[in-house]
Amino acid sequence: MAIQRMDNVLIVVEDLDATVAFFVELGMELEGKGPVEGRWVERVIGVDDVRQDVAMLRTPDGHGRVELAMFHTPKAISAEPKNAPANTLGIRRIMFAVDDIEDVVARLRAHGAELVGEIEQYEQSYRLCYVRGPEDIIVGLAEQLS
Repeated sequence: MAIQRMDNVLIVVEDLDATVAFFVELGMELEGKGPVEGRWVERVIGVDDVRQDVAMLRTPDGHGRVELAMFHTPKAISAEPKNAPANTLGIRRIMFAVDDIEDVVARLRAHGAELVGEIEQYEQSYRLCYVRGPEDIIVGLAEQLS
C-alpha cells in the first residue's frame, strides 16, 4: 500500500485569527473554522481535557492544506526557543510556490511578517526567501523564473 497524498500540516498557535489572516493574505483559502473537543480527539492526539479551535486552509489548487489549532485546554507549551534559527532540529518552514515574490512579501509585511534573510536568486531557476510571520512561523517562498 502506498501513500495517497500528504493531507495537511498542523501548526499550533496562540492567535488563531491573526495566523488565519496571514495565510489568507498569502493566498490560501479558509475551508472552515470551529471548535474541536471530546474524547475522540483526546484519544487521537494522546492529550486529556482537549478543547481547541481549529482552522483548515487550502492552497488554491486544492492539493495542499495547513491546519491551525489554538488550544484553550490544556494550554499550549513551547518546545524550542523563540525565533529558532533555520538549523534548529524539527520542522523549520513550509514552502510555497508564488507568482511574484516581491508582491507576496509586501502583502505579508502588512500582517507583521519580516524577512528572515534576503530574497535571493538560485541560478536562473528560482528567487527564494524565508519570511517569519505570526507565531514565529517561517514560510518559504519560491518564485520560479521563466
